[in-house]
Amino acid sequence: MAEFGSFAELVLTRSDERGDADAFVFLADGVRGKVPERLPYRELDRAAKDIASWLQARGLAGRQVLLLYPSGLEFVKAFVGCLYAGAVAVPAPLPSEQGQHFRRVSGIVRDARVGAVLTLAEHAPEVEAWLAAEGFSDVVCLPTDQGTVGDTAAWQDPRLSPEHLAFLQYTSGSTSAPKGVMVSHGNLLANEAAIARSTGNTPDTMVGGWLPFYHDMGLIGHILQPLWLGTTSVLIPPVSFLRKPVRWLELVSEYGVNASGGPNFAYDLCVRRITDAQLEGLDLSSWRTACNGAEPVRAETLQAFTERFGPYGFRPETMFPCYGMAETTLLVTGTPKTRGALVREVDAAGLEQGSVEGPYLGAPRRTLVSSGVALGEDFEVRIVDPEALTERPEGKVGEIWVRGASVASGYWERPEVNAEIFGARIAGQEQLGTWLRTGDMGVMGAGELFVTGRLKEMVLINGRNIYPYDVESAVRDLNPAISSGAVFAVDTGGQEHLVVIHEIRAAAAGAELKSVATDIQRHIGMEFAVPAGNVLLVRPGTVRRTTSGKIQRTLMRKLFLEGGVTALHSVLDPAVRALIGGDAADAQGTQAADPAMAPVG
Repeated sequence: MAEFGSFAELVLTRSDERGDADAFVFLADGVRGKVPERLPYRELDRAAKDIASWLQARGLAGRQVLLLYPSGLEFVKAFVGCLYAGAVAVPAPLPSEQGQHFRRVSGIVRDARVGAVLTLAEHAPEVEAWLAAEGFSDVVCLPTDQGTVGDTAAWQDPRLSPEHLAFLQYTSGSTSAPKGVMVSHGNLLANEAAIARSTGNTPDTMVGGWLPFYHDMGLIGHILQPLWLGTTSVLIPPVSFLRKPVRWLELVSEYGVNASGGPNFAYDLCVRRITDAQLEGLDLSSWRTACNGAEPVRAETLQAFTERFGPYGFRPETMFPCYGMAETTLLVTGTPKTRGALVREVDAAGLEQGSVEGPYLGAPRRTLVSSGVALGEDFEVRIVDPEALTERPEGKVGEIWVRGASVASGYWERPEVNAEIFGARIAGQEQLGTWLRTGDMGVMGAGELFVTGRLKEMVLINGRNIYPYDVESAVRDLNPAISSGAVFAVDTGGQEHLVVIHEIRAAAAGAELKSVATDIQRHIGMEFAVPAGNVLLVRPGTVRRTTSGKIQRTLMRKLFLEGGVTALHSVLDPAVRALIGGDAADAQGTQAADPAMAPVG
């Protein structure tokens, strides 16, 4: 495939090559809804040049431009328009679509020093009122869906190089305040090539899915990968999938989609909520790559999804567990094609001590799913002791460090953070260059990467390292009515206490919530040999996630300590009750912890 100096140059070339062929098909209400919207390559090129000419005429080349759109093809036109103008796109969720206010995007406008906001006409009055209220008098708002906005004849090729910024990907704040990852055209081209190599995608691959357009998984995987390939992408909005998960599988079946994916929870949602009647006539045999990333992948999820949808053409080898993050543009490792997921059982106690030896006969076990391998030409991956900064041998747990052409240069205007995170050096190997510290914990085995959790979210109870994900997984398996959860620790003056928050469908629990909470306490005590004196059962939708599906445990801990978690039923240890304050505890429906729930052994 030809080499390109920028992603803008690539799209210009694809538009010449593909002409009137569809670049995107958008189904606002799923495949059973209205007539699909189509965006041919030639029309995308024309619309992007129109927007680009408007940006260039206002001196916005090289400036940051905020994109506030609901899911739809106008976002695609605006994003490519920014590339064509030589501007730096800043995708962000439209607050009104997310049921949120403008506080977060106000922070982005200030941090990125945004020069313009692009949106739809129906949202422009709200956006303009927000800009005025925040004092952003120098930020202009442009609705891009009301016909021609610029002069395509006046558009000039920005002649960008790989070093120029393509966009800022603001992280969704799973562990800290959002920061803008600086993704260059070179990073983007390198990662799209890595994705194609890892998945086996070709210009004949039909791509499709429901992921948010403004987040790295949806943007890089379902919008820009098809443009890189020169193929077609069929898309539905996230809300369409969340309301009726079968719409994702209908999309695959109806359009013969070969490549699609999402976080682990999306596969769980399909298993739980799609009925037999909805599956009638479905054909998933075209699906070749089902990416599963953005959080630790559950072996139970892989098995349940494959068993549930195998009779409808879904093959085990289609599952593609992978690992990536915004700081690496997207993909770092992926499962070798045609093999399917690799699952490994390890000794639970050994894992807590930083080793995956075992499992030993009769000892408690944990199941890890491989996130695949890194292609040598794209990434190097090392496991490093996060404190000593020395490289860990195979089979030993440490922080995942990576480097390669897809790794961004850093966070926008965060030099001190960048020196620590993007400029890390392995002790004793300083002369070999710098690495990105991912903040994720993992272990290598026979070239495969197994992700075990987040470094800063590790819970230390009674001198033992507890992975929150393991506790959450064990609780979910107790009752089908229990779903998403967040596990973390709080300190009450030198003593760490485990806090377990889980969503529950109360009507489907099959028992009183007090009994469910007791079962959770007992199970954690037996399974992990730690006290579980703090259990909160909450309504579905309470546990916060990032836009890529990661549990926001740090945010949930903050909300809990502030009394911001409303529980259907809860049990709190007296010391934790005192920590969060009586008023907050009462608001959470607190009861005294059951002393019988002390750990076993």
